[in-house]
Amino acid sequence: MKDNVLVKIAAGLVIGFTGGFFGGGGGMIAVPVLTYIFAFEKKCAHATAILVILPVTVFAAAVYFFKVGYDAVTLLVVALGVVSGGVAGAKLLKKLPQKAVAIAFILLMAASGVKLSLL
Repeated sequence: MKDNVLVKIAAGLVIGFTGGFFGGGGGMIAVPVLTYIFAFEKKCAHATAILVILPVTVFAAAVYFFKVGYDAVTLLVVALGVVSGGVAGAKLLKKLPQKAVAIAFILLMAASGVKLSLL
């Protein structure tokens, strides 16, 4: 199944829809899909998810930009934080054992689920 092109396209559609619909969050779907359906190692799944989400983010951002607009100052300040955090996270990912990465991801997903259920 992991070599089936239709499964990969379907996975891409779900990941892309999630990222576009929620304005982010495709990685929360991409990592489990890459890990459990396509048998990627967890670190490789996280790294690949980042690369997979990039084009989705660019296109979704363009849609939001033209439909909703944005605040340039907030965009620049948050972008600096995102880039800095992304670099730090990528460096830490290389150093942590896969079990620690898996536990951190599970905790983040659980916390997100609890937070969303309280909204």
